Amino acid sequence: MNKIDCIIMDWAGSAVDYGCFAPVAAFLKAFDEIGIEITMEQARRPMGMAKIDHIRELFKMHEVTTAFEKKYNRGWNEEDVIAMNEKFEQYLFSSLREYTDPIPGVIEILSDLGKSGIKIGSTTGYTRAMMDVVLPEAQKKGYSVDNCVTPDGLPAGRPYPYMIYKNMIDLSVPSVKNIIKYGDTIADIKEGVSAGVWTVGVILGSNEMGLTLAETKELDSDVLNERKAEVRRRMLYAGAHYVVDTIEELPEIVKIINHKMEF
Repeated sequence: MNKIDCIIMDWAGSAVDYGCFAPVAAFLKAFDEIGIEITMEQARRPMGMAKIDHIRELFKMHEVTTAFEKKYNRGWNEEDVIAMNEKFEQYLFSSLREYTDPIPGVIEILSDLGKSGIKIGSTTGYTRAMMDVVLPEAQKKGYSVDNCVTPDGLPAGRPYPYMIYKNMIDLSVPSVKNIIKYGDTIADIKEGVSAGVWTVGVILGSNEMGLTLAETKELDSDVLNERKAEVRRRMLYAGAHYVVDTIEELPEIVKIINHKMEF
C-alpha cells in the first residue's frame, strides 16, 4: 500500500530559528558594508535559495541595482556577487550558533512520526560548512534528522528538485509519491512542486511571516489572522498541496494523504 514514508524538512524558519532571522541579519549587514541599504522585506524575498543565488537575486532587484550604479558608477557583476557572498558568510558564521533553537513542537512531532517508521530527511539553502555549525548545535538541543542535503556539489539548489532527489537516494525512498516536503518559504514550495512530491507550507515561525515568537504572541488576533491568510495565499499560489499554521497539524496531513493514496 502506498503511504508517506519520508518527510523532508527545511531548516531555518521550519525546524529551527523561529522567524528565520540568522540569514536576514547577515544580508543586511553585508550590504550595509558596501553602502547599499536593503530592507528586511527585500532580504527575505528570495529566502530558501542557495545563499549565493539569493545574493544574486538581491542584486537583480531594481532598487538594489539602481543604488549600486549610483554609488559605484557601474553595474554590478559576478565578482560583486562573490565578494558579497564572502561578506555574508563572515557575518552569518559569527552568529549562526545563536539561531539553532528548535521551533516549538518540531522535536516532539517528528519524534512521533519517526517512531511510526517515517524517515526524516532535510534540505536547506545553507552550505555544508554552515550546516556543520547548525547540525551539532541543533542536536545538542534535541533536534536531529536522518539525512541532510545541501546544495553543494549538486547542479543547483532550490527551486530545483535535486536536493530532494538526493534525499531519496540516501534514504532509499522509491517514489516521490511517498514523500512530503515541509518548508516555510516560497522556494521550499517550488522545490517540492518541482520534485513532484506532496508539498506542505508552514506559516507560524516562517520567513514569510518574519516575526519572532514573542511578536507573534503579542500581535492583535485580527492582524495575525490577516497576515496568516496572506502567507497561506502565497504558498497555495506557489503550488503547496497543504498549508498549516504549525507542525502540530502535520500528523493529520500525513493521515489525509495516506487515506487518499488508498484509493
